[in-house]
Amino acid sequence: MTFISVFDVLGPNMIGPSSSHTAGAASIALMARKMFGCPVVRVDFTLYGSFAKTYRGHGTDRALLGGIMGFSTDDKRIPNSFSIAKEQGIEFSFTPNETETEVHPNTVDIAMTDASCRRMTIRGESLGGGKIRITRINQAEVDFSGEYNTLIVIQRDKQGVIAHITGCLSKANVNIAFLKLFREAKGSTAYSIVEFDGILPEGIPDEIRKNPNVKDVMLIEL
Repeated sequence: MTFISVFDVLGPNMIGPSSSHTAGAASIALMARKMFGCPVVRVDFTLYGSFAKTYRGHGTDRALLGGIMGFSTDDKRIPNSFSIAKEQGIEFSFTPNETETEVHPNTVDIAMTDASCRRMTIRGESLGGGKIRITRINQAEVDFSGEYNTLIVIQRDKQGVIAHITGCLSKANVNIAFLKLFREAKGSTAYSIVEFDGILPEGIPDEIRKNPNVKDVMLIEL
């Protein structure tokens, strides 16, 4: 039997008419912003399925842009996110894609660029009731919910990196809830997704970066 909490029934605190199309959209974009780790100067959204058909009427576009600027689902600035983004000098675009149908109905690709021209693309899905799932980072298919504090390690697909990551976490007494490895291709770039309980002690990301095969470490705290 699947347990459903009262919060699943009521949904999240939010601005907008739909938990899937507004709250979920804002949560996906906010997660992408946390993963990117710095302010964007340009963001391009590609919308699929129901998102592509109704994004203007349901405020999905404003919610996505608000999330990229760090707004939570109940932030009253979301309806004004277009004007706020323009004031901050952020360029943005929304492109509906109704030709690709083999995707979740509420899917968005978010391509972010910072002032140094560093770029990252995130794909997210809005599952209903404000719940989301991240399913792609750049060229790698991934799968995590963002319901836990999460460590994302971008690494070369080499032997011993996972052992190094778990060793650093074990020494700091971090309890791992889930650990998954995703690869762009064998021997290429890989992504270790570590969802954990509690707070990550200061300095652990730097310890993980000491491995020569670790390219970057992203910490997403709720």
